[in-house]
Amino acid sequence: MLGNLFPSKLQGLTTWAEPQKAVYLRDNISRETVRIGVFDGSIQKCENRMIPVLENFNTFGVSLLEKYAKASESWVTIDEIGYLENGSEPYQATLKKLFDAKSIAAVVRKQDLPFLNELLNRGDVFVVDMDDPFGNIGCVIMASGLGKRFGGNKLMADFGGKPMIERILDSTEGIFSCRVVVTRSEDVAELCRKREVSFVLHGLPNRNDTVRLGLDAMKGVDRCMFTPADQPLLSSETIAALALSSKNLKDSIWRTSFAGVHGSPVVFPRWSFDELLTLPEGKGGNVVVKKHPELLKTVEVFNANELKDVDTVEDLEELLGMLPI
Repeated sequence: MLGNLFPSKLQGLTTWAEPQKAVYLRDNISRETVRIGVFDGSIQKCENRMIPVLENFNTFGVSLLEKYAKASESWVTIDEIGYLENGSEPYQATLKKLFDAKSIAAVVRKQDLPFLNELLNRGDVFVVDMDDPFGNIGCVIMASGLGKRFGGNKLMADFGGKPMIERILDSTEGIFSCRVVVTRSEDVAELCRKREVSFVLHGLPNRNDTVRLGLDAMKGVDRCMFTPADQPLLSSETIAALALSSKNLKDSIWRTSFAGVHGSPVVFPRWSFDELLTLPEGKGGNVVVKKHPELLKTVEVFNANELKDVDTVEDLEELLGMLPI
């Protein structure tokens, strides 16, 4: 329900149903309520067994939407838009005008109906499918650094009570269709075994080898996120935001940024996989990013420390000081 995301007093509409009885529409501010659908038991073998009460859509519903369009508030919530609205042309027309005038947070039923498809296919609409929010996206965790400046295996160094590599394993949990850690470290590989996370253990020298080995492990994904393992403050919220954004614009390259400065992780679409698999020796994915600047999109992070990596012991100590107490 949208009420869990926005204040209850935010202007907008709430829809709910009494099973096998009726569907109702309520103004969130005045609490005024009308019936917009009635159950018809004669309709068989169909999920849509409510029929619209067009008079209430065309009067109460239209007048409310017009009121919202004229109000000073910038946001309107609508929970939900479904097949009943598909039967009222005046309500549809007014709702489309509201989409042009305001920022809308709406729940839309997943049904193949012209009006619902028109709303979801608008260029200014960001769609989150609650049944499949991230889509078929893979993740390669880049954990092949040699740690020369750190003086050892930095990924196994303690960071807030656990090895630093576990920070990125936690942040990427539950988001991806498939996930793999690419590493030269036996210790990192053993930790992955214990956590039942897929890994590739290798002894190859170059960054392009890490990219290729990771991408080879991705099967059937339409996008792949490459994330470093040495950004211990990178949040699951940022990773999820990148995955969500890339699902809406699958042909774009997505990456994080802060105050206009680009960072990692980076999400690459499927069309770029051949280019990633044939990177010049010693080069990484930035070769592909720079080749297609017109396709780059960014997700702004709220905290610059998310994008800081650990190269030295001093870096580790600095970022440890940023952990919440």
